Amino acid sequence: MTNDTLSRPTVHALLSDGTTVCIRPVLPGDHEQLQGLYEDMSAENLRLRFFAASRRSAALAADRACAPPHPGHRTLMAESQGQVIGLAEYEVGDDAASAEMSIAVADRLHHHGVGTLLVEHLVSAARADGITTFTADALSENHEVLRLFADLGLRTARRFEGPEVRCAIELNEDEDDGYLSAVEARGRAADVASLEPLLRPKAVAVVGAGRRPGSVGRALLHHLHEGGFTRRLFAVNPCATSILGVPSHPSVSALPKVPDLAVLAVPAAALPDTAEECGKAGVRALLVVSAGLDSRQAESLLATCRTYGMRLVGPNSLGISNTDPVLSLDATFAADHPRRGTAGVAVQSGGVGIALLDGLSRLGIGVSSFASLGDKYDVSGNDMLQWWESDGRTELALLHLESFGNPRVFSRTARRVTRRMPVLTVDAGRTDAGRRAAASHTAAAATPTMTRQALFTQAGVTATRSVGELLETAVLLHFQPLPTGSRVAIVTNAGGAGVLAADACVEAGLSLPPLTPSAVEALSAVLPDGSTVGNLVDATAAVTEEQLGDCVDLIMRYPGIDAVLLALVPTAVAAATGDDLVRALTSGPAHRALPVAVVRLEQDLPVRLLPTRDGGAIPSYAEPGSAARALAHASRRAAWLSRPAGTVPELPEVDTARARRVAETYLAAHPDGGWLDPRTCAELLTCYGIPQLPWSWAETEDDAVIAAERLRGPDGRVVMKAHWPGQLHKSEQHAVHLDLEGDAQVRAAFRDFETRFADLMTGVVVQPLAARGTELFAGVVQDEVFGPLVLFGLGGTATEVLADQAARLAPLTDHDVHDLITAPRCAPLLFGAHGSGPVDLQGLEQLLLRLSRIAVDLPQLAEADFNPVLATPDAVTVLDARVRLLPRTAQDPYLRRLR
Repeated sequence: MTNDTLSRPTVHALLSDGTTVCIRPVLPGDHEQLQGLYEDMSAENLRLRFFAASRRSAALAADRACAPPHPGHRTLMAESQGQVIGLAEYEVGDDAASAEMSIAVADRLHHHGVGTLLVEHLVSAARADGITTFTADALSENHEVLRLFADLGLRTARRFEGPEVRCAIELNEDEDDGYLSAVEARGRAADVASLEPLLRPKAVAVVGAGRRPGSVGRALLHHLHEGGFTRRLFAVNPCATSILGVPSHPSVSALPKVPDLAVLAVPAAALPDTAEECGKAGVRALLVVSAGLDSRQAESLLATCRTYGMRLVGPNSLGISNTDPVLSLDATFAADHPRRGTAGVAVQSGGVGIALLDGLSRLGIGVSSFASLGDKYDVSGNDMLQWWESDGRTELALLHLESFGNPRVFSRTARRVTRRMPVLTVDAGRTDAGRRAAASHTAAAATPTMTRQALFTQAGVTATRSVGELLETAVLLHFQPLPTGSRVAIVTNAGGAGVLAADACVEAGLSLPPLTPSAVEALSAVLPDGSTVGNLVDATAAVTEEQLGDCVDLIMRYPGIDAVLLALVPTAVAAATGDDLVRALTSGPAHRALPVAVVRLEQDLPVRLLPTRDGGAIPSYAEPGSAARALAHASRRAAWLSRPAGTVPELPEVDTARARRVAETYLAAHPDGGWLDPRTCAELLTCYGIPQLPWSWAETEDDAVIAAERLRGPDGRVVMKAHWPGQLHKSEQHAVHLDLEGDAQVRAAFRDFETRFADLMTGVVVQPLAARGTELFAGVVQDEVFGPLVLFGLGGTATEVLADQAARLAPLTDHDVHDLITAPRCAPLLFGAHGSGPVDLQGLEQLLLRLSRIAVDLPQLAEADFNPVLATPDAVTVLDARVRLLPRTAQDPYLRRLR
């Protein structure tokens, strides 16, 4: 049981109506306000809370909440603008795993989610304290609190005792998905409500709108005014009564109506005071385009927003836009107004935002809402995803994020949203410049790129490599149906262009299956003489508009194809006959049975739209690679959607409590953390049922001989590994002797280690020589932002040289494990390539699942390195393991709180 009551951080979170509250531990100085909380309650609510309408109960409750902290007692309070509005507490009784819980909420704030939010934070604290059950007593007529308990998402049992109800709430984390889903749903509703004043404001004020042409504030005011903003618009400038025909007032407090949204285009030095003025006036949201804040100004700006409950976009923002005709909000200083449409866009870079707005407008997709997040002090990509999920207008989500505030929440949000609409992003920052120095194979392999790719893959996010590729893919996803697989048919009127398209498809991971004899025969019948009908289909320059249309129609009916790519070039033959090959496509419907894309090498722009007669469009690309990548992204999205959500399997023979004791004991002896010695490492792996090669620890030459005698296998050979604290790579330091036979060789090996590592070595590990098999590598590294990342690939001494690894974020589902095993280039070896027979795939899956479980259970686990892991048809065994622990405490990534 911990006693960190006062050390838990103060956080801010959203109530169900979108207002901001502060959640913090109770301090002795809060007594007067807490007593006031109870004294302001109605007699009826006092009776429901204390089972009697006694004012004396209020004083006693405040005394208990403000008592000096002691193990087993925790109190949390909710504040709004310095006023206490709620309290939640628990007290552990005789059973250390159970605690009595109670809540109180100010009368005026019932039905705003104060109690539920406090209980969620109390649950998180209780779990960290090892508490598995909350109990609470309530009067049977206290329907509000009983409904609160029932709606938490946790298993709740009730026992009626006369007029009272005894509730028991299970806090078991093993059945957490239902609770997380309930927390997500509440958080989503609160988040969307908090964004209403930002993205659907009833009134907007531009603070800092100048009379001088060329100022940012004036440009913003011009865009809002000329863009047709349908609601009230004000300028704030003490030196003008009107700017661009918009009424101007000397200060925010002087405005005739309190704006929901204030756009701040003032110098950085003036931002803290301006934000304070907005907060005091009752403004609900700020858009800050100013840049260049120092740390004091930044801290003051965010603190003011939290104090007054204002959501914040920026600073250093290009602006926001909502094209809904009901309000036509364009608070940006981009050159043009965005076209109304269905794409939601959130970016950190203003330049990228302008490129996307222009591209989406040109390509006819348009924008539903846009947010340039800038330095992203508050509103994030997670917020925008949830807005688009519920706004009823967005069909496509585009993101350009340079950083992630809470990747695990982003992952859960994106998994949900991408089931409803495509979510695309540009994978920014892919170079090794961001790669950290690392001691282990695992840490060296866990590059930022690999971590982000794992996040995107598991969440179903379509990750592109450039803004151009993002737009090229968005066009296909918007205007064409998804393919059902990755099989593409290529049709061309010029063999060279077709070959380029074929190469591009293969390089993008698509397949070009051969056509069946019946399909070849049917196509040959409608194409001109001399055509080559395979895959690709070369219809030659003689093909007519009608023949090309018939060819495409036939392929659409062929069951072995998932998409059609046409590579067309202009020819003198078509010009002479008046045939327009593009018209063969556009005269039909845009949405056919299969997606269609066109490559036209002479095209001036990277991607264009070919309008169809039914009002739709077919995307046309200037480069075969662009079309192929777009089709590949569409294929992967279709595959992700067709796959049911994975589950985290139950694992037998796992002793989490013992593992935690092992970690705590080690860290008590090594407060700064470090690499576990072989014996402690083996004990930790045993807690999770991870198979290890038999071994023995020896500190003397004679002990090594005895161990070797006991461990020798059928071939009589053993392996000896020297060990010392902080040891890195044994092979590189020549700290391994293989193929030792007989006592003499064992003694010689030990003496060699003693000579070379005399001042370092604390002992040796003796193991039998392992059987032949495939050497693999498995590991996990705890990323402080993304959480634990599990890696798997080819092992042995060439691990880093070949870099054949895949990665997924923990906890691993059954799907994640399958993907990990099949993703590396060495995967065919595991499935019996070259006639060797498959390895123990079930054992390999179990190893990865158990490795994932260690990382999830132990926040102290900094990294684990299993290399090599020997895989044979009969077993999977860890031959060498290294684990590093650090003194870390568990953080609840899903606890509702603002950044």
